[in-house]
Amino acid sequence: MNQTPTPKMKLSILEGVGLYNGESAEQALRHATEAAQQADELGFTRLWFTEHHSSKHQMSTSPDLLIAHAAALTKNIRVGSGGVMLPNHSPLRVVENFSILEALHPGRIDLGMGRASGTSAMTNAALRNSQEPLTGQGLMNLLLEVLAFFDRDFPDDHPYQDITPSPAPSLRPDLYMLGSSDGGMRIASQLGMGFAFAGQINPEMAIPVLRAYREAFQPSKHLAQPYSILSTIVVCAETDEEAQYLAGPAELQWARWGTGQIHHAPPTLDEAATHRYTAAEEQARAGSEGRFIVGSPQRVKDRLMQLAEAGQVDELMTMNMITDHQAQMTSHALLAEAFDLKA
Repeated sequence: MNQTPTPKMKLSILEGVGLYNGESAEQALRHATEAAQQADELGFTRLWFTEHHSSKHQMSTSPDLLIAHAAALTKNIRVGSGGVMLPNHSPLRVVENFSILEALHPGRIDLGMGRASGTSAMTNAALRNSQEPLTGQGLMNLLLEVLAFFDRDFPDDHPYQDITPSPAPSLRPDLYMLGSSDGGMRIASQLGMGFAFAGQINPEMAIPVLRAYREAFQPSKHLAQPYSILSTIVVCAETDEEAQYLAGPAELQWARWGTGQIHHAPPTLDEAATHRYTAAEEQARAGSEGRFIVGSPQRVKDRLMQLAEAGQVDELMTMNMITDHQAQMTSHALLAEAFDLKA
């Protein structure tokens, strides 16, 4: 009796362009470029760039510029934002920029959008050139303006009705709503958008929120069926022991963040291996276990597939926090082989 083959799980990468081991901004960008080209060759579905501002240790301030660079140097992989944080931007400018990207690289651009600024109130004010705080409805209005600019469907009496973001209305990337709670999920399901959940931020809520998205999804003219992505931190190596060693810096960094130590540079492998955790750091470390999938290829694949099945997701996304560049490239290669991405 013939059985329907199980659909192959899609695998993607979330890139924050971190500056590790004292490297320069130029080196970090070069490493991110090499990782993008490798991901394209390995058969990953998409590569998204995060948005961070006023950081001494990340070079991901402008996802659209990074997308343009990576897309120009790759062939098949989709490239996008994970995400454009709407409180920091003019909706019109977002639509103009991503329309250009879609024209340059048709069918390969994603616009993932977030509701949080992801930065300090003062940095957000400098980005917007405004001290006026945004309310909850104000944030929703930003998203609705992005959609209306893309769809050319402002009401006739709206002041923006005659604005033309690009010469071709068809220049519309695939749109996703990001979230680490149920807020983004409710918007994505209500408006009929794809949804990406940041499991590295709020692992406990990942499964119930992703299942709720699928149940509440309302089809739209752009997306007939729900489409969900779960991102989490993944460290894969030939052995469980090596993977655990490579995960040390990320675990220490999250423990520090969890105890208010937010200005430390990312730890090195040696620093993480020899660090003596305080009681508070140990508690934060224990509370962060769900953020990480660490181990050999089969161990990592089994755990990721368990999460994918539980959350009923269409795609998995691995967040890169491996501090050694070659180890990061090896991790991606092992994952691609384990998931048989090129088959």
